[in-house]
Amino acid sequence: MKVFYSSQFNRSFERFSNSIHKKFEKQIDYLLRDIRHPSLRAKRYDESLGIWQARVDKNIRFYFLIEGDSYILLDIKQHPK
Repeated sequence: MKVFYSSQFNRSFERFSNSIHKKFEKQIDYLLRDIRHPSLRAKRYDESLGIWQARVDKNIRFYFLIEGDSYILLDIKQHPK
C-alpha cells in the first residue's frame, strides 16, 4: 500500500505539535501493515463517500480513502467529544 497526502491534510497536520507528528507516524506504520491494528480503531466514517477514520491518540483522528492499493489522507483533526 502507498500513502498520499491531500493539501487539506498537510495544512491541518502543520497545526499539530511534534509529539502528535510522532504519534501519527507510528499510526501510519500500523496502517500500512494492517488496517485492523487495534490501536488504529479504523472504521468507516462515511460509507456513502468511502471515508474511513482512524485514531492517532485519544483526542486526534485522521480521515482517509482507500483507492486500489493506496490510502489517500484527507484530514486530521481533534475528535469532537
